[in-house]
Amino acid sequence: MRNLLFAIAFDGANYHGWQVQTNGISVQETVQDALEKVCGKRENIIGCSRTDAGVHANMYCFNMRTESSISCNRFIGALNANLPEDIAVSNCIEVAYDFHARYHCTSKEYIYNIWNAYYPNPFLTKFSYQYKHRLDEKSMQNQALDFIGKYDYASFCSANSKVRDTVRDVKKFSVERDGNLITLSVEADGFLYNMVRIMIGTLIRIEEDRIPRGSIKSILQSGDRSRAGVTVPAKGLFLNRVNYPEINIES
Repeated sequence: MRNLLFAIAFDGANYHGWQVQTNGISVQETVQDALEKVCGKRENIIGCSRTDAGVHANMYCFNMRTESSISCNRFIGALNANLPEDIAVSNCIEVAYDFHARYHCTSKEYIYNIWNAYYPNPFLTKFSYQYKHRLDEKSMQNQALDFIGKYDYASFCSANSKVRDTVRDVKKFSVERDGNLITLSVEADGFLYNMVRIMIGTLIRIEEDRIPRGSIKSILQSGDRSRAGVTVPAKGLFLNRVNYPEINIES
């Protein structure tokens, strides 16, 4: 029995997130369909995290314990031949039998794209949130620094989440502009439901002067979701990197 770790990228626009759903097609189900064609049986796969409907991934990892003798290189080619064009396998490596894609992950990085212009960009419509009024990325960066650290993020979690432990350690938060495209990057040891999207919605509300500047720490301390900003659309969000100690899964 082998344990294989895969890295994939996907456009999440046509999927109801990673996890198998009863109400719509998921990335996991689509990958399992392809694996069944390659392996001749339906394999169980373990994802590194859940992703919401419409969220994309530049790098998503899953592991699979299998009796298949197919080489890692052949798995990459065979899966890509059986996957739709909006999902692609970039790497496959053999790992220890007890490796778990979710539990052995030490941190994840998400990025969020804002197209900051009054006119749309047809090449980014599916992959960014258009915000028409000018945003000050330097001001946003200054406010975002207050997210860095280990805090209770209950204020930045969807109200219908059932997670009990809402403490997360945010390791970095950067805001950069390239022309009209603003990219926000957040790395943490884990994320709550809609956490990144609410954090960014809060930064936008601060720029709109609808939330006072310098109030992020007090919002964190309050544990009150109503004090934080809106949940920005899913289409601008990408799981960008998954970090494992002593394992390089990047292609």
